[in-house]
Amino acid sequence: MAKLTFVGGIHPYDGKNLSKDKPIKAVLPKGDLVYPLSQHIGAPAKPIVEKGDHVLTGQKIAEAGGFVSAPIYATVSGTVKAIEPRRVVTGDSVMSIIIENDGLYEEVEYPEVKPFEDMSKEEIINCIKEAGIVGMGGAGFPTFIKLSPKEPDKIEYVIANCAECEPYLTSDYRRMIEEPEKLVEGLKISLSLFDNARGILAVEDNKPDCIEILKNLTKDEPRISVKALKTKYPQGSERQLIYATTGRKINSSMLPADAGCIVNNVDTIVAIYHAVIDGKPLMNRIVTVTGDAITDSRNFIVRIGTNYRELIEEAGGFKQDPVKIVSGGPMMGFAIFDLDVPTTKTASALLCLTEDDVSYMAPSACINCGRCVEVCPGRVVPKMLSEYAEHYDEEEFLSHNGMECCECGCCSFVCPAKRPLTQTIKSMRKMLLAKRR
Repeated sequence: MAKLTFVGGIHPYDGKNLSKDKPIKAVLPKGDLVYPLSQHIGAPAKPIVEKGDHVLTGQKIAEAGGFVSAPIYATVSGTVKAIEPRRVVTGDSVMSIIIENDGLYEEVEYPEVKPFEDMSKEEIINCIKEAGIVGMGGAGFPTFIKLSPKEPDKIEYVIANCAECEPYLTSDYRRMIEEPEKLVEGLKISLSLFDNARGILAVEDNKPDCIEILKNLTKDEPRISVKALKTKYPQGSERQLIYATTGRKINSSMLPADAGCIVNNVDTIVAIYHAVIDGKPLMNRIVTVTGDAITDSRNFIVRIGTNYRELIEEAGGFKQDPVKIVSGGPMMGFAIFDLDVPTTKTASALLCLTEDDVSYMAPSACINCGRCVEVCPGRVVPKMLSEYAEHYDEEEFLSHNGMECCECGCCSFVCPAKRPLTQTIKSMRKMLLAKRR
């Protein structure tokens, strides 16, 4: 039987063996916690606390700043030390709430919740909205909006993105191994919002143990199926995932809902579970700390706001000084220059490497080999788009479907001339999107 997949893609070294077999470890922060008010797409959250206020774990400290926004909650008890700009992982300075951790971790009393089967769809959506849940796979789009399409009756698939195709990352894998019941229950909650939809747990076939566990848990769930996908990067990209699991195509001008699909990442779905079943807001997430420079690569349950440097210490520190530190995975992550930055709702991994292969590459002239075209999952011609971008030729860039690039990095990865194709195209797309806004 043909495996579920898409055209194009690559098979980079995955590096998952460094952390995949170690249980998740909880981390208690030691120093101050920093909560950037922009941890999501949309308007920044607005502080509802002031300097000197005492707060408890689970207390709302910032409310949504608009419709497309999300509230933020304290993840420790302590005193609001300041509300001021702080540097974040991207290098920007973002207005943030700083809480001095008192080390007591006193919690608020969470509101009682009724069984989700007895809740209306509006009540479920409101729970998710109030919990401050956003897409935790990296995009940071407020989840309640994604689960509130204009025509909910036209949604036919609710897909749990369990692919985890990015090299080195194993947080979703550990979540599926250790807490699969929460994932399945979270998917059932999401599915309850759409009367005509079926649920899909989409897992790459390099995780046969996860596939078996999830199939056993859903064998009596007629609306949920587990689909094994061919292991290939970027199988977890939204467009490729939808095509592989449903055969439906979307482009840059469409939302998944336009193709009758809703897609959420594993951590997001588990956060939905905690919000609806436990009445708890989004306060933590799993972060993979890994790479050949790390002494003890593993996954940590991290309270949002925790300093990255503390995670390195929890992983045993550096066994060798890293040459490159990446936030996220090697394909779509970005290099960082400072570890004194906070984890956020969208922080997925910290990758520390002893070699920086990219810096040794000297780009040369294109040899017209066509490899970038072969691997491109967006079915565009990266070589041409890169040239148009270099010359700021917006008209040609758009006419050759430059906006269909998903910035996955496949073309740069395979280019024998070592040309920065993805980076050049990404810069052009960013400029065009800014013009549209």
